[in-house]
Parts: sequence; structure tokens; C-alpha cells
Amino acid sequence: FGRFFRRDAKIVPRLLRAVARLSKERIGALIAIEREASLSELSENGITIDAELNSYLIESIFFPKSALHDGGVVVQDDRIVAASCLFPLSQNPDVDKRLGTRHRAALGLSEETDALIIVVSEETGKISAASNGKLSHGLTLEKLEGELDAVFGRSSSS
Repeated sequence: FGRFFRRDAKIVPRLLRAVARLSKERIGALIAIEREASLSELSENGITIDAELNSYLIESIFFPKSALHDGGVVVQDDRIVAASCLFPLSQNPDVDKRLGTRHRAALGLSEETDALIIVVSEETGKISAASNGKLSHGLTLEKLEGELDAVFGRSSSS
């Protein structure tokens, strides 16, 4: 348990750095961060990566010409376990029809698990996050950091 909290000091800044650069370059991304509910089934349907989470690897995965850029990435603890994973699309009829596939996939996974899913829009570069069946649009990096701190059990004052 203590091991995880020492490592998380690196995870949040690495995720934020990757998301900031992807957003700036308008490169679409879909990143699921496992909480209590296992995302192993999703990982098994993707391409196994099993590498320490770092911003350059995330950016490389989502680079538009990359073989792995379609689908999502699954993060467990401090590792990127798989890429090119297919997430379930939200079937909620009340969801805005203008939402793209990435956003519908983030919402769908958040309806079925307790994961936090980060989305970067390819069209606008805007950052969204899905959790507990709700999608928060147009997040600043500071707001995303707050969401990540909540996932990793860090207080915003740390």
C-alpha cells in the first residue's frame, strides 16, 4: 500500500504533461485509469504494453500514424498495461448526439466501472474526464490534476 503512494508522486505529473502536449497538438487520446474495479478484461482485448507510465510513451501511442493510436490505453497503478483497447460505448439515449466515439467510450466505461477516463479531443484539443457515468468537458490542467489527485488519494495541498 505504501509503495503505491510513493510512486504516485510521479504518475500525476507524467499524465498531466502528456495530456497538455496532446491537447496543444490536438492529438486525440483516451486513457482509462483503473481504480477498484479491474480493467483486465479490456487490457486482454488490446495490445499488451506493460511499461512504466511516462508521458513520452503516452504521446507516442496516440500519435496519429501510430499503429496503436485507435482505441484507449489502460493504466493500472504506475503502468501502462495495454493500448489499442476497445471500451464499451455509452448506450444512454440522453447523451449529446454530437459527442464523438472517444467521448462515448469514456462515458460508457465510466458507467460500467469506477475508472477515471481522460479524453483529449482531436477536433478541439479540449480535455474531458469521465467518472461515475458523468462526463466533465473543457477541463483545465488544474481541474484534471484535482481529479487525478482524488484517484490517487492525494490531497490537493500535497
